[in-house]
Amino acid sequence: MFTTRPEILGTFGVVASTHWLASAAGMGILERGGNAFDAAVAAGMVLQVAEPHLNGPAGDMPLIMHTAKTGETRVICGQGAAPAGATIAHYRGLGLEIVPGTGLLATCIPGAFDAWMLMLRDHGTMRLEEVFEAAVGYAENGVPLVPRIIETIETVEALFHVEWPTSAAQWLPGGRLPVAGTLLANKMLTATWRRLIDEAKAASADRTEQVEAARRIWAEGFVAEAIDRFCRENAVLDASGD
Repeated sequence: MFTTRPEILGTFGVVASTHWLASAAGMGILERGGNAFDAAVAAGMVLQVAEPHLNGPAGDMPLIMHTAKTGETRVICGQGAAPAGATIAHYRGLGLEIVPGTGLLATCIPGAFDAWMLMLRDHGTMRLEEVFEAAVGYAENGVPLVPRIIETIETVEALFHVEWPTSAAQWLPGGRLPVAGTLLANKMLTATWRRLIDEAKAASADRTEQVEAARRIWAEGFVAEAIDRFCRENAVLDASGD
């Protein structure tokens, strides 16, 4: 039977994802001696660079994992929780009957990064810098843009130009819509990940403690501080029109 989603078989290992670079990064981890959980984290980090319209380091994620050796299936909830001040009364006090789909009022507490790190800490075997290596390289040197990324950017191009200049600086290089197939890097993300890895390594020589340090740095360190500062210092147009 013809199918565009053929069955993939492997005697050593298999990695399947929505982007070939992520699958290749995960397979590379398996070939270097990592386990399935190491490979999943590596692939997930690459997706944040290769498919930014679907994934992001500050996004959220439900994670289902199964360990063949024990037969155990577990879930890590990487869904972003609502901020303490995001109450129904607060939104209605602003004259809103529904939470805007964009802007600061729509923002949740980022959950995906911590979910990836929890899985890596408790079930992985490789070090932080090893599972981040491919993603950091792609963020530094660029990935070829798939057409869907261009289509997504195009829907908010005017908004980026007028209201979200920091987004325009990243996704509209030279002030123009990029072309499918061209390379686009993310230098800010590269610098963020490299600093996070360096600070985690400085905190401890132990693998598990480094991963735990990365969790703290993300939630309480320079990443959290940057998010807080941006939200406090910027007025952002959202879907309500304000």
